[in-house]
Amino acid sequence: MYVILVYDISLKEKEGARILSEVFQTCKRYLSHSQNSVFEGELSPPLLRKLKKELQKHIRSDKDSIIFYEIPFGTKLNKDFIGINKYFHSNFL
Repeated sequence: MYVILVYDISLKEKEGARILSEVFQTCKRYLSHSQNSVFEGELSPPLLRKLKKELQKHIRSDKDSIIFYEIPFGTKLNKDFIGINKYFHSNFL
C-alpha cells in the first residue's frame, strides 16, 4: 500500500529535539522524506506494522502525534503542488 505519514513532535520540553530526531531517522529508513514532518512511499502491511511499532517506542502519547494515511494498491490518487515542489519524484499511481 502507499503510505503518507505526518508527524507532530512537541519541542516544548528538552527531550523533544531528541525524539524528533529519532522519529525522523526511523521514518527515513522506511519511507521517502517529502516535506517537513511528511514521509511517503510504498510499504507492505508487515513493514507498516513494524514501522508503527518502532515509532511507538519513541513518541510520548500525551505530547506527540503521528498520522498514517494508508492508500491501497491500485487506488488512483492525484498529487498536486502549489509553490515550490521540493519532492521531485513520486510513486503515486
